[in-house]
Amino acid sequence: MKKITIIGAGKIGETAAFLLQQSGDYQVTMADSNPLMLEKHVSAGVTPLLLDVNDANALQNALQEQDIVLSAAPFFLNVKIATAAAHTNTHYFDLTEDVATTNAIREIAGKAGVSFMPQCGLAPGFISIAAYDIAKQFDSLESVRLRVGALPQFPTNSLMYNLTWSTDGLINEYCNPCDAIHEGVRKEVMPMEGYEKFALDGVEYEAFNTSGGLSALAEILDGKVYNLDYKTVRYPGHCNLMKILLNELKLNKKREVLKEIMEDSIPFTPQDVVLVFVSVSGMVNGRSVQRSYSRKIYNQQISGKDFTAIQLTTAGAACAVIDLHAKGALPKQGFVRQEDVLFGDLITNRFTSYYNN
Repeated sequence: MKKITIIGAGKIGETAAFLLQQSGDYQVTMADSNPLMLEKHVSAGVTPLLLDVNDANALQNALQEQDIVLSAAPFFLNVKIATAAAHTNTHYFDLTEDVATTNAIREIAGKAGVSFMPQCGLAPGFISIAAYDIAKQFDSLESVRLRVGALPQFPTNSLMYNLTWSTDGLINEYCNPCDAIHEGVRKEVMPMEGYEKFALDGVEYEAFNTSGGLSALAEILDGKVYNLDYKTVRYPGHCNLMKILLNELKLNKKREVLKEIMEDSIPFTPQDVVLVFVSVSGMVNGRSVQRSYSRKIYNQQISGKDFTAIQLTTAGAACAVIDLHAKGALPKQGFVRQEDVLFGDLITNRFTSYYNN
């Protein structure tokens, strides 16, 4: 039985702990600095641990006897957790969408004797694994388009949006530069730009550039694809209102203020839907071909417990790559990219069954 510590008792950490513990193959510890969060979110069979990540000695002691650590903490704590994991020879996974954090962890991984796999989850994570799997089926590539949205099923406010996961992560995606390949040139593009409209299953959506969703795809496909981009999906009207808040009111420079406003004003909803869409075009056997992958995943009840779609898709994909690692399907040392995972292994893993419901 593998010993795993999950740091961060929020919605995703809680879900990952529940899923891993329910499998019967993992001895799970849930760590957080907030005792109320531990009391609220630690499920039966999971060991709670009061831990301040900023206390380096306490963090190393917590990881000393652990096989694996999953950081479900805010992205700005991940380098500290990864550094401790390197000292204790604990395999490291996280959910970050932050590119700078991922680059820092890549450097740590280069000197460590264990594996480091950041950017697990839905996007980044599942979406880039799915896209790379399709891209590998082509002789040459024209475009690779990744689209993901975590949306309320029943939007009622002007933003047509409800909070479903980390506000820090959401603001990061909306404010940080985005990796892309445009007309064969790898570059950074601005968030909230690249606006487009499309329809899926008769529902209209909009999509626009956001940061962090590509994982390592831009690096892997550099020089091999003409256009590559990742965009977040929302209901029509959301992008324009957010641009007013971010650019005209300059809240992109006052992220703590923006976070406070959003958490005070935009309600959480347990009734959500996650939209996943990949479209790849290029040449196969001398013929121009387009191949796509799409899913809509809704909130579900697992073993009598209610989970949102974003909880299950994010935590489920993270648990799946941890499970594949534990079974020897992924490297045991160094930096592990999401795209090192075979999509066939991922989608058939027990922890991604929610993608197929």
